[in-house]
Amino acid sequence: MTEQLRLMAVHAHPDDESSKGAATMAKYVSEGVDVLVATCTGGERGSILNPKLQGDPYIEEHIHEVRKKEMDEAREILGVKQEWLGYVDSGLPEGDPLPPLPEGCFALEDVEVAAGRLVKLIREFKPQVITTYDENGGYPHPDHIMTHKITMVAFEAAGDPEKYPEAGEPWQPQKLYYNQGFNKPRTIALHEALLERGMESPYGEWLERWKQFERRERTLTTYIPCADFFEIRDKALIAHATQIDPDGGWFRVPMDVQREVWPTEEYELAKSLVDTSLPEDDLFAGIRNN
Repeated sequence: MTEQLRLMAVHAHPDDESSKGAATMAKYVSEGVDVLVATCTGGERGSILNPKLQGDPYIEEHIHEVRKKEMDEAREILGVKQEWLGYVDSGLPEGDPLPPLPEGCFALEDVEVAAGRLVKLIREFKPQVITTYDENGGYPHPDHIMTHKITMVAFEAAGDPEKYPEAGEPWQPQKLYYNQGFNKPRTIALHEALLERGMESPYGEWLERWKQFERRERTLTTYIPCADFFEIRDKALIAHATQIDPDGGWFRVPMDVQREVWPTEEYELAKSLVDTSLPEDDLFAGIRNN
């Protein structure tokens, strides 16, 4: 390597980094890559999803501090660096019609203004590669969609000396990827593998829901072999105790089945300023030794 490789993962909330691309990050950390998670919001409006912690008055009153502590633990487990962009969680609106988003939340920020904090972080950290969500947010949470929007603006602006001059010396990342770990081929493969082994699959309802939604299939361009880091991924996810039920569906597929049937995490190459050939097995393909 002619210079230090650096990877930035831009996420909406604490816990997103552990459920999307965590094994990839742990793999690159083990190889000496500098990895930084940029977390857009504090996750203050996230529901307490772990039934064992629901109704705890301390957690409900101090959710911001609790989720920050959980993020610190997950960061240590993954071996990554982490920075907060400091925006306020928008929550996930529910109902028909949907209620308005709360005033001052991340999703209501001006995209060009909000991208400025990310541009500053990119110029400071100087990543060659950035990962984030696609235009649907991976799923249509307003914070995930906003994360996509500011990342697209920041990727283009970070290298332009005329944009955000107050945010530091320009730096142009070379590649931008969308996380696509929750893809249909993976889900089908694991579902069928469990049934073939006479085991119960947690994916039956997922696949039924997929049939109900008209969504184009994403193009998977990049498959990162990271099965040796699946256990680290799960430990980091469990560290987000308010969000993750350790007895829930996330952990119902035995580790040996995961490693055998689907030992990779997947990405969609959205932008590249370097030559690369698809499919890839490395986010830094076309960058190493260039």
